[in-house]
Amino acid sequence: MSTLDDPNTNSDLAENSLNKPVPEKTFVETALLLSGKSQDEATKTGTMDRADDELELFFAPEYQTQQSPIHRAVWDQTFPLENFQSQELVAEPKLAVQLQNCLKVVQRHQKNGTHYDEKGKITPELFSELGEAGYWGLLVDKEHGGSELPFQLFSRFLTEMATINPTVAGLGSVHGCIGAVDPLMTFGTPEQKEKFLPLLASGEKLSAFALTEPGAGSDLTALKTEAVLEGDSYYVTGEKLFITNAIPGRVIGLVCRIEGKPAVLIAELPAEENDQFQMIDYGLYALKHSYNNGLKFNRFAVPKENLLQIEGGDGLTIAYHGLNRGRVALCATAAGTIRLMLANTLPWIRYRETYGLPIEARELVRRRIGMMSAYIVACDALVEWCGGLLDQGYRGEMECIIAKIFGSEVQKETAIELFMKTHGGRSFLHGHLFGDNVHEFLAPCIYEGEGEMLGMAFMKSLIKQHGKQYYEPIGKALQKAGIKQPNPLNPAHLVALRQAAVPYVKWRVGEALNWATTPDFHGMPDVLSAHANKAAHQLQHSRIDVDNLMRKFQLALADRQCAMADLSQRIQDQVVILVTCLYAARTGDEIHIAAADVLAQHLQNRITGHRPDGTFFKTATTLGKNVVENSDSLIDKIQAEEIMMQYK
Repeated sequence: MSTLDDPNTNSDLAENSLNKPVPEKTFVETALLLSGKSQDEATKTGTMDRADDELELFFAPEYQTQQSPIHRAVWDQTFPLENFQSQELVAEPKLAVQLQNCLKVVQRHQKNGTHYDEKGKITPELFSELGEAGYWGLLVDKEHGGSELPFQLFSRFLTEMATINPTVAGLGSVHGCIGAVDPLMTFGTPEQKEKFLPLLASGEKLSAFALTEPGAGSDLTALKTEAVLEGDSYYVTGEKLFITNAIPGRVIGLVCRIEGKPAVLIAELPAEENDQFQMIDYGLYALKHSYNNGLKFNRFAVPKENLLQIEGGDGLTIAYHGLNRGRVALCATAAGTIRLMLANTLPWIRYRETYGLPIEARELVRRRIGMMSAYIVACDALVEWCGGLLDQGYRGEMECIIAKIFGSEVQKETAIELFMKTHGGRSFLHGHLFGDNVHEFLAPCIYEGEGEMLGMAFMKSLIKQHGKQYYEPIGKALQKAGIKQPNPLNPAHLVALRQAAVPYVKWRVGEALNWATTPDFHGMPDVLSAHANKAAHQLQHSRIDVDNLMRKFQLALADRQCAMADLSQRIQDQVVILVTCLYAARTGDEIHIAAADVLAQHLQNRITGHRPDGTFFKTATTLGKNVVENSDSLIDKIQAEEIMMQYK
């Protein structure tokens, strides 16, 4: 169920959120204008910021960004420990059987060699049987033929599916999170839901979301696809690019401009190409087992009743909503994919010998196994935490961004630095897991938003309220006084800022006099308690780092992307440490606890800029040795591929 449909989490949504006015100029737009940016740049950037503000209003106040765990951990005096502790959900017996049946369908097709067609794409038969098993309706409500699976369970299930077939797991996310399911569940009218959701739940129709264009990626204000209303239909003209799961016969959420504003139409693609609709084919190394195409529309007709209506927002608001789910799903898939790499590394390191010993005994190899294990546990922790937050009704913007960035980056690192290097030249053989899938392993760094760009979005969400409350009044006072470079030693400048700066001065003095308190991590293993306490302490004190950055660069902050990205990464790492340690402590599993210890040491070294020392190497290699000897808690039942070019 969508958080917007859940009466327990958003009961006051309509009367308390939608009627709140959105400021005429957003914080970002105001800051850019004050810094001397052009009206065009400020307006375009402000459009994106406004969509963010509008989406914020669709969540109950207690679940908006200001009340999110990370925002509170940085800016509140009291640390919200309870919001960083995840709780494991257990699927009801009937649902558990359904999920296992979905896995068995894929396993059977892979065993029989019927999962891919002659082009290497997922076969229609596999798609159909997954529909019969209920896979495509897991996130659709029961009223319309779905299972209404809590998102935490769905994302955890994607991890398991990814250990069997990452492409099938990815398509489950495309269909349910960023395809047509989420927009319809969240913003659809009863009539629209009745028309489309049963088809999407059964798998009779699969879905995609058509947002990206040749000239519109991170800058969605550059959208050029237009729809014009004539009679009972909108006629769409334009081009889309890099659209996954979009082939003739599918249902797509089509983002276009209507009367100059972004909008979303639920469009049914025809069974065959015609003069109004063509596919644009191109060579793409990634996503080789699924379809990724361009779509070209020339007065393509969509019934006017298929327009998604949204009060207080537009098409970008709709597009943003499903992204957070997709980001968590990506991290979940990464957790499964790294498990696949680990499962295919263990037999190899037992088999491969150097100088009379299997390489499993070598320290470098054990460190690599230890790092793989640490990354798996951290991804699991983030998926469970973020999934739980979304189920509770939180928007989860910053939290889900962290899951996406971390999952995609450690999958890339695992593939290149840990998996490939351990397998050596065999990695590049046809048929090898790495050689056949290297682009699949790297592409998630771009999907759902490129990592560093998302890190900038993370920082924007973190500083926005602080900037509006303290820096925006100062900026306006400077503009009014015609001061471009304020000088605190200039009496005239002090007079101009005497009123606007008072709230900020009070806040800063208060921070100097008050010591933020971190929670008591009692009941945790000592080693994890120490890591968690340090991470929480760093998070509480990072507000001074954030404020120092804002004060140093002031209105030029938007142009200091490198400094912002660096601080963003440090804060993200602190969150990952805390969430992973809490998760591992809750499981009580020795491998999980040791993995969290390795992960925390590794990220603390990155935060502080210290080189890894002997303690870290010992901890990581000991974990690697233990995983080699007992890997069941991480990769239970995963079938490894046959070792290629074995010795004679």
